[in-house]
Amino acid sequence: MTQCIGVRELHEKLSSFLEMSEPIKVTRHGQTIGFFIPIPKRPGQAEREALLEAGKKMDEELIRLGLKEDELLEEFKHWRHQRNHAA
Repeated sequence: MTQCIGVRELHEKLSSFLEMSEPIKVTRHGQTIGFFIPIPKRPGQAEREALLEAGKKMDEELIRLGLKEDELLEEFKHWRHQRNHAA
């Protein structure tokens, strides 16, 4: 099962999450906003399977939301542009 955390908790405890090997579902105000998928330095079979599982969950979430990968990518680029130019 994928651990689910809020974006604030991810920000506050990022260094500890970087040491994890399991994917993390990240939420904001109860809505899934993304997944943190750590990539081990030397992935073994278990890590590869975890990464594949995270990819499957991402696909399921895209289907549930009725989004296509290219739409999500464009939204992400737009969000990143706004974040980088706000201040």
